[in-house]
Amino acid sequence: MSGSLNPTAMVRLLGPWNTGHAPAYRELADVVRLLVMDGRIPLDVALPSERALAASLGVSRTTVTAAYASLREQGFLSGGQGSRGRTGIPHRTVPVSGPGLAIPEGILDLAYASLPATGEVVHRAFAEALIDLPALLPGFGYDAVGLPPLREAIADRYTAAGIPTTAAQILVTSGAQHALNIILKTLAGRQQKVLVEHPSYPNALDAIRASGSRTVPVPMPPAAEPASGGSAVPAAEPTSGGWDIDAMVATMRHQRPAMAYLVPDFHNPTGRIMSNLQRRRLVREAAGTGTVLVVDETLRELNLDDVSTSPLAAFSPAVVTIGSLSKSHWAGLRTGWIRADEELISRFVQTRTTMDLGGPVVEQLAATRLLRAFTEPLDARLADLRRNREALLGLLAEHLPGWHVERPRGGLTAWCRLPTPSSTALTVVAPDFGVRLAAGPRFGVGGAFEHFMRVPYTLSPAQLETAVLALRDAQARIDASPQLRRTLKAPKEAAAVA
Repeated sequence: MSGSLNPTAMVRLLGPWNTGHAPAYRELADVVRLLVMDGRIPLDVALPSERALAASLGVSRTTVTAAYASLREQGFLSGGQGSRGRTGIPHRTVPVSGPGLAIPEGILDLAYASLPATGEVVHRAFAEALIDLPALLPGFGYDAVGLPPLREAIADRYTAAGIPTTAAQILVTSGAQHALNIILKTLAGRQQKVLVEHPSYPNALDAIRASGSRTVPVPMPPAAEPASGGSAVPAAEPTSGGWDIDAMVATMRHQRPAMAYLVPDFHNPTGRIMSNLQRRRLVREAAGTGTVLVVDETLRELNLDDVSTSPLAAFSPAVVTIGSLSKSHWAGLRTGWIRADEELISRFVQTRTTMDLGGPVVEQLAATRLLRAFTEPLDARLADLRRNREALLGLLAEHLPGWHVERPRGGLTAWCRLPTPSSTALTVVAPDFGVRLAAGPRFGVGGAFEHFMRVPYTLSPAQLETAVLALRDAQARIDASPQLRRTLKAPKEAAAVA
C-alpha cells in the first residue's frame, strides 16, 4: 500500500519511546524499525516530516533527523534528508509473512508458524480439480454456502469423529480467519465482550479488536517450572492444569461475554491440549450463561503425541467449530469452514453475503479431494514435525539454558519463558542476526508476555540450529545492553502472525 502517516498517529504508535537510557535518536530509530518490521507501520508509507514529528514529540529536529538518517542507512527508509522518506525493508523479496510485510533475503522467519504444501498430494488434488471444473462452468460460480461435495466431505469427517453432522451444518469459508470474522460479525459486534484465553492467537485478537468487540482475557495457568534451566516441561496426559475452567466460567457468569474464542487443541502458542474432563466441565458450566463457545480446531490434526480427546462439539450441539486445511495441508488453499447448528449456519450465511459472495471454486474442488483422502500426507508431515520439535527443544536446552520451554503436545510452536522481560527487544535486534520473530506481547493484550517468546518448529533441524544460535547471540546483545530492553515496549497495534 502507499500513503502517509500523520504526526499524531506516529506519536500514538511510538508510545513511551524516550526513556533516556540511550541517545534519543537511537531510541527513536529502534522503535520505528520495530514498527516497520512487525508491520504496525506498513511498507511504502511516508513518515511525517522531520519538523512536524519533532514538534509533535517535543524533541529537537536534530534528534529526528539523526533517527531518520539511521533508518535510511539500514534500508528502512527511502529518500534523502529533507524529503518525506517512505518505509521499506532492506533487500525486499517475495512477501511471505503477513499483509504488507516482506522478509529480507537470508532472514529465517520464526514469526510465521506455517508449513509448505504437502507436496505432490496438493499438486495432484489441484490437477484432479480441473477435471471436475467443466461441470460447474455453466453456473454463475457464486456459492455463499460452499460446494455441496465439499460440505458433505467435511460433514462426513465430523460424523466419523463421533459428531453426527450433515452438509446443512457446514459453511465453507476462505480460511479460518474468514470464518472467525463471519462469526464475530454475527455473534458479537460493537462493544460486546469476547472471552479469550491469555495468551491467544494474535490474528484472532486482531479480528476481535477490528470488529469493535471488547476482549476479555482469562489467564491460562503457568506451566510447571522445569527441574533445571532450559529443560522442557514434561508432558503427561492432558490434566486439569492446562486451562483455568473455574476462571473461564466465572467470567462468563459475571461479565456475560457474547462469545468465547478458544483453541483447546494444541493451543497457539502454548501447544497444550484440553482434556476431555475439562471439555465436558466447560460445556456443562457454560450452559445458561448466554456465551457461545467458538472453538478453533485448525491445529487438531497436528497431534504429535497421539493424545486422545474428543472434539468440543461432541459435548454440546451449541458449540461452533472453526476448521481449516491451512495447517494440515497448505495455507495457500484458503479453505476453511464453520460447523454449527442449521439455524446459526443460516445466520452466518446472511452475514457472509455482506462480506463476499462465495469462495474460489477450483480450491474447493481440490479441498474436496484432499478431505476424501485426508490422512494420506499426514504420517510423513507428523514425523517431520516430531523430528523438528525434538531438535528445537534440544537446541534451546543446549544454547539458551535460561529459557524455560513448555513442551508442546502438538501443533507447530513452543512457548518459551525468557529470563528477562526482553521479548520486544529481541524482536528488534534479531534481524541483525538473521532471524525474524514475533514478540510475546503479540499474543496478549495490554502489553503482557514480555517474558515470553513463541518459537515455531516448522523449519528443518539445520535451519533451527542456525536460528537458535542467532537467538543466543541476540540474547547476548540484550543482556549486554539492558537499556535497549527497557527502551522497547511493544505498542498495542501489530501485524498479522500465523
